[in-house]
Amino acid sequence: MNLLHLDSSIQGERSASRALTAAIVDRLRAENPGLAVDYRDLAAAPPAHLALADLAEVAEGDDLKAFLNADIVVIGAGMYNFTIPSQLKAWIDRILVAGQTFRYGANGPEGLAGGKRVIVALSRGGLYGPGSPAAAAEHAETYLRSVFGFIGVTALEVIVAEGLAISEATRTAAMAAALDQAALIAA
Repeated sequence: MNLLHLDSSIQGERSASRALTAAIVDRLRAENPGLAVDYRDLAAAPPAHLALADLAEVAEGDDLKAFLNADIVVIGAGMYNFTIPSQLKAWIDRILVAGQTFRYGANGPEGLAGGKRVIVALSRGGLYGPGSPAAAAEHAETYLRSVFGFIGVTALEVIVAEGLAISEATRTAAMAAALDQAALIAA
């Protein structure tokens, strides 16, 4: 089995999403000793934003190959200004490729990557979950669910740590709860 581990936070060691992806990958490695892990730090080496000149090369690109080769994909994403980091969006632009991860048919789009397990570790400074006053401004989890659903991943697993910027006590409690979820993730 192959796992693709992606981090996109610019916050380095203070990153909540990086701590969560590390815990998820550790859990999966412990339960699957032969698991091969391919790590990519999208903040340290961001993919270029998609340009017209890139379109011919995207279908043969390393990002797409790594994604297609993975059985499991673990993605760390902070919510910046109500959505995902731009470097993660640039990576997504390189894996949503017609004929590779989706196609259009008589009944509309059809996802071709449905056999993958995708786990997202999402961190948010404020409170944007269902029922919160700012829920309508949450465009990270909803975007990722839409994108991966479009390519056939309908059971996206999401672990959220939110309220991280409210206070240190809130951050500590949110991280403890999210890390508990990561420790219980099905292998």
